Amino acid sequence: MNDFVQFFSDSDATNVSTSIKMLLLLTVLSLAPAILILMTSFARIVIVLSFVRTALATQQMPPNQVIVGLALFLTFFVMAPTFQEVNEKALTPLFAEEISLDEAYEQMSIPFKEFMSKHTRQKDLELFIRYNKAEQPESLEDIPLTMLVPAFALSEIKTAFQMGFMVFIPFLVIDMIVASVLMSMGMMMLPPVMISLPFKILLFVLVDGWYLIIKSLLQSFS
Repeated sequence: MNDFVQFFSDSDATNVSTSIKMLLLLTVLSLAPAILILMTSFARIVIVLSFVRTALATQQMPPNQVIVGLALFLTFFVMAPTFQEVNEKALTPLFAEEISLDEAYEQMSIPFKEFMSKHTRQKDLELFIRYNKAEQPESLEDIPLTMLVPAFALSEIKTAFQMGFMVFIPFLVIDMIVASVLMSMGMMMLPPVMISLPFKILLFVLVDGWYLIIKSLLQSFS
């Protein structure tokens, strides 16, 4: 009788453990979009590409689907070494039952922390450390993700806006020149955007603008 009760107790414990693991897996999957956006290079890339479209004043060309799709593939390209390290150090041992779930989480967070810390400004990280009234971390492993992720996102947005500003400058010059020419010709009722748009597209094509933008984005993560 005791053996029978013990069998069902062990079965209940196994079922509870499996249910918890499934719950944790579903939680991670639900947070996957946020992880992709805030813990990778996606935010910087998609913001810069959006700035390019706004500077060109081409409305919805290229469409949002193209910009997001290109940003996703560029993100996978930039993050490939990090994803490979996560797979080798965390996922493969976890699936082989060589490490526990807690150990896999720790091993999985290290490559992301290394990537994010490389592109996080010290000032942004110190902001969240001071706000949380936490002690100064002695090593990268001591920095919690709750502080590093928002600091990294803040740094990425600032960097993206700096790059976007540099993209805007040549197109702004074209707009100013076209507006001055139209005003000097007395054509004040003609919107300068209609005239400057073909020149901006022509300039962007002649200098191979998309190549330069993508090259600058990739170099900014090197």
